[in-house]
Amino acid sequence: MSRIQHLLPAGLIAAVGIWVCYVSFTQQPADAFLFPRLISAAFVVLSLFTLLQTALGRSEPGGGLGAEQVINLLPGFIVMLVYVFWAAKTLGFYTATVIAFFVVLSLYDPGSHLNPRVWVRRLLVTAVFMAVMYGLFALLLRVFTPREIFF
Repeated sequence: MSRIQHLLPAGLIAAVGIWVCYVSFTQQPADAFLFPRLISAAFVVLSLFTLLQTALGRSEPGGGLGAEQVINLLPGFIVMLVYVFWAAKTLGFYTATVIAFFVVLSLYDPGSHLNPRVWVRRLLVTAVFMAVMYGLFALLLRVFTPREIFF
């Protein structure tokens, strides 16, 4: 049971990596997908390496996630699903990223939700994060991003 318990997640991650790689290599225009192709190819190599190590029994698996940890991660996972499957395409990449980052930051920041200074700090961190993201994706890498309402 233990080997199957560790092979299943490694296999699923490798399958997702292969799917993402396939999608990135079949999209047009090819120039717009250079960065996703590089990242997805690296993701496939690493995930297949992990699957092989797990199959050969050479991996050192941890204890897994407990129920409390899963419950703590669930809000961020839900935000991620909404972002990936709806918000990025509907609201545009940059608008959706600002909203998703701010929500996740607000959920997991240990600062008080009643303190206005904490909210200002969260807004500043979000603004700096988005400036870096815009500079990285739009200016430096010239990556194609989903565009709709604002960007």
